[in-house]
Amino acid sequence: MSANTTLLAERAVAGPSVRRTRIRYAWAYLFILPQLLFFIVFTIYPIIMSYVYAFYDWSGFGPLSNYVGLDNLAKLLRDDQFWNAFGNSLIYIGVKTVILMPTTLLMALILNQAMFKGKVFYRTIYFLPVVTTTSIVGIIMKFIFGNDKALVNELLIALGIISEPVPWLGQPNTAMIVLILVGSWKFFGIMMVYWLAGLQSLPADVYEAAKVDGASYWQTLRSVTLPLLMPVATVILLLTVVNSMHVFDLVKTLTNGGPFFATETVDLYIYNYAFSTSGFPQIGYASAAGIVFGLTIFVITLALGWLAKLSKDGKDARHAQKAKGGADHA
Repeated sequence: MSANTTLLAERAVAGPSVRRTRIRYAWAYLFILPQLLFFIVFTIYPIIMSYVYAFYDWSGFGPLSNYVGLDNLAKLLRDDQFWNAFGNSLIYIGVKTVILMPTTLLMALILNQAMFKGKVFYRTIYFLPVVTTTSIVGIIMKFIFGNDKALVNELLIALGIISEPVPWLGQPNTAMIVLILVGSWKFFGIMMVYWLAGLQSLPADVYEAAKVDGASYWQTLRSVTLPLLMPVATVILLLTVVNSMHVFDLVKTLTNGGPFFATETVDLYIYNYAFSTSGFPQIGYASAAGIVFGLTIFVITLALGWLAKLSKDGKDARHAQKAKGGADHA
């Protein structure tokens, strides 16, 4: 009897606490509801509908009536301009990633040093481009690189590096180089912050043990820091790839895809077909292009994650083998 009484008493005490917890969570859900609705309406719904539009020849006006099946996809795969934009996008993503991964890690390692002075100042300077609107960056950089009297040409001529102005945005090769460099500069600060967060999360006792063992800075970097950063590096790599997909505003304001479509990326290609001001908008065709490129990036992202997991599993297996060999030897 006493046991039942005790149980009832515990439930009576727990009841109000559970209700308070539920009320608190209900308020939390209420506060995130507007953002959730915004995400559903402006992200999830358009993605779902793009798969529907891809099967129609639709201008964005009137009902969906002209069903074309896979004709949009077939037309897309035969379009040389699409493959040009597709290749430009992959070049931009690949080269930008190759530039940013080592350079931002190097800067993070420098700023993470205890003896380095002015850390806050340099972090702020490097992070300023991140919080600057990308379209504004594109417009400013167009003034810096855009013509014979541009700032870069004037500076290089004054330094004697070049003898005559270079049409940086007027030649296919140099235009793509400028686009990649500006995009890398814009994203540099946030990647550096990611690396810094990873470095500052590493356990201090590991470094103390390395110091006791007499390891130099480079030995510690190679044998301790870099291996421990591998999970962080995987996340940063994936974030860089995903971020590099969203280059529309920079391309639109800096080069508008020129010269001769040399810097046209898939998102600008989609924009030109979906919101064409000179012809008939082709929402269905643009949706098919978006689906193809989105699925390609999804597959690349999965492959990168899979390769990172294989690398981690291989290292874990080697470490386990070394530990077993050491134990057997002892």
